Amino acid sequence: MEQLTGTPTDQAPADPAATDDMLATQPVGYWSGLAHAAVTRQLRDALAGIDVTQPQYWVLNHVHGGLAAPAREEVVTQLTPLADGPHEIARVVDQLLHRGWLRTDAGQRLHLTDAGEAARVRVRGLVTALRSVVHEGISDEEYVAALKVLRRMIANVEGARRS
Repeated sequence: MEQLTGTPTDQAPADPAATDDMLATQPVGYWSGLAHAAVTRQLRDALAGIDVTQPQYWVLNHVHGGLAAPAREEVVTQLTPLADGPHEIARVVDQLLHRGWLRTDAGQRLHLTDAGEAARVRVRGLVTALRSVVHEGISDEEYVAALKVLRRMIANVEGARRS
């Protein structure tokens, strides 16, 4: 494989004990993967304690958040890229209809029921509390900077893939 130019340091093997002066050589995939796994595990464990799954929360938020009530197919199409499989969101919609948290209108558009909105608000409170744990000791400026760096890395990789 040819050497890429513009890299300031050599890539070191992933090392969870890397000191600050060694972090510039660490693989971003390793660290972003660890962060994703830890945050997702914390969120899913907390949601399980109130009998809600992360995909159920996505659907509740999606149905709540639009200007117009979405059709089932819209929800499935828009959320499937986040899901663990191609049928998960359709199953979640069925679960939430069965649970009485969603209802459909005459045009087959999805709406939150009062119970569904109460669940969404309850989960939102839990997620907000969990967010404060994740962000402890991190300023908004640091958080924004980290996301900008990740967004730039994604753009760099996608640009290199198109070349």
